[in-house]
Amino acid sequence: MNATVAGAPVSFGVFEMTPDDAEVLEPDDMLSILHEAGYGGVDLGPVGYFGRGEELRKRLDRWQLELAGGWVELPLSDDAGFEAALPSLDDALRVFADAAEAGPRLLPKPTLADHGSPARKARPGRGAAEHRLDDAAWERLISNTQRAVDRVRAAGFEPTFHHHAGTFVESPDEIDRFLDRVDVGLTLDTGHLVIGGGDPLEVLQRWGARVNHLHVKDVDLRVLERVLAAGGGMADVWSSGAFVAFGTGDIDVTAVMNAVDALGFTGWVVVEQDVLPGRDISLADFRSEREADQRLNREVLRQWC
Repeated sequence: MNATVAGAPVSFGVFEMTPDDAEVLEPDDMLSILHEAGYGGVDLGPVGYFGRGEELRKRLDRWQLELAGGWVELPLSDDAGFEAALPSLDDALRVFADAAEAGPRLLPKPTLADHGSPARKARPGRGAAEHRLDDAAWERLISNTQRAVDRVRAAGFEPTFHHHAGTFVESPDEIDRFLDRVDVGLTLDTGHLVIGGGDPLEVLQRWGARVNHLHVKDVDLRVLERVLAAGGGMADVWSSGAFVAFGTGDIDVTAVMNAVDALGFTGWVVVEQDVLPGRDISLADFRSEREADQRLNREVLRQWC
């Protein structure tokens, strides 16, 4: 497979849900782990975590990594909220442009996603039955997504859209409806798809031609189902340890990667093992666990890329 494997800050507990006062790995420490494990790229994480401009380019060059993409969450069904959020999209695009000045083999994929709602985030995998958009709100979501897509392309990048648990594009039927209306590739996230009630292999059969970015997760379904059965929200899922190292959960990573390979996929394969650490953790122990998991994850993917 002519694809490149990237790591992600979310696998080290660094993402939009990380408390501002949480102790986290230093950027160079994280990148050194990924470099030594044989990754070829890294996702952006929170804008600014790896720096900007020359600082970002030097950091990526030092660790021989390229920028794979990055998460840009927008309130797509809320016109006023969408307008207010556009500067955050433009800011992320400037960081992608900073990284692209180094002339990477693969350009980063700006990864667009819906913001969802508190009700949907509190009921991942169940929100589609309880809090669906009405037709007018759905039309706003479609229109604003296309505007964001056009804005990304005008900046010189090809966007991708992430179906995400806790948002209004979560369940397979919502993804179907979305893809039928918007001219954008799909980020297939194996873990979030399972939360939304989908099967990665069925999705690759249906939407394979639209998949232009891949987030690979393994999931311990017993842990996930226990969290959801107790009424847990996305924060509970992230902190539960439901996302596990490849081969220790219930996703058939081998079958998924074989299916992706059969499609002739040539983009980024981003390893994501989302984790939200507690405040009382030992950072040294946490680092050691994350390093071991990310080495294992990379080794599992070597037979394809």
